[in-house]
Formats: sequence, C-alpha cells, structure tokens
Amino acid sequence: MDIKTKETLQKIPLLKQNSGPRSDKESWERRLKEEYASLIQYVKINKETDSSWFSIQSNSSGTKWTGTCWYIYNMLKYEFKVEIDVPVTYPQTPPDIVLIELDGKTAKMYKGGKICQTVHFHPLWSKNAPHFGIAHALALGLGPWLAAEVPVLVDRGSITHEEFSSSNKTTVK
Repeated sequence: MDIKTKETLQKIPLLKQNSGPRSDKESWERRLKEEYASLIQYVKINKETDSSWFSIQSNSSGTKWTGTCWYIYNMLKYEFKVEIDVPVTYPQTPPDIVLIELDGKTAKMYKGGKICQTVHFHPLWSKNAPHFGIAHALALGLGPWLAAEVPVLVDRGSITHEEFSSSNKTTVK
C-alpha cells in the first residue's frame, strides 16, 4: 500500500456496528448510518485533495449500491458504471464490486464483471472485519484495481475513449 493510500485510509472512519443485512432491522440501520458517515468522510477527503473518482448511492435497504467510477489516463477520463452488492454475510465478507461494462476484458475479473480482490483485498478485509465498510472497499479494492487495470486495458486496445462525446463515457470493444 502506498503512503497516500495509507494516509487516506487512516482518515476514513472505522465502523463499530457488527451487523449485516440478515441482522435485525434496528442494528442494520445503525450500521448503514455508519456506512453513510464513513462514505461522506471519504468523499470529503477526496474533494479536499482534488481526487474525486466515484459517485455512489444505495437502495433503500442498503444492500445494493450503484453509481459511477472513473479513472484518468493519458489526460482522458474513463468512466464506468459500478455496482456493489452487499452479501448476506456482510460485514464478515467483503462486498462484490461489479463493473459489468468490463466483463471479460481482463483476467483480473470474475464472470459477471466482478473485480478480482482475492489476493490483496480479501485478506485485509478479513483482518479488519467488521470495521471496514463500503468506503474502505472503494479505497482499497476498486481504486487500486482501476489504477492497475485501466492503463493496461487502454494500452492493449480493449477499451477506447470517445473524446468529446456528450456522455464522456468509455466505449468497450
């Protein structure tokens, strides 16, 4: 983990409530409030350091999160739809992060567009459960994955950028 990531991680609040979607409604709602507070702090940190790279919101039950994430490479912004599915065994099990548009484009992805996090992120999550949340999954799972994979995907021509398109979205070949 690089120094900048470590410094950012130390600023993201850890969660205290050890509850998941299968827990009673009241304790899961407390957990969700902690999740939102942690995410708000992470977004604030990113804005202060001019490094915003995602936008996300959850469904009413907090079990599905959707939004966009982006990575800038060679002065071009590559933007992807992101989905985060909270497993029933959460927070003991990390959430699945899905970039469906990139499904099948890299070996570091499972079927259905789930990014591979097993080697680096899952052991870290296991050591820190239940204190890690969605913000930590973004900071330590999705962020590093994008930094490692997007340049490779662009350089080998698996994804291209449509400069000046109205949506400024990435086109996947």
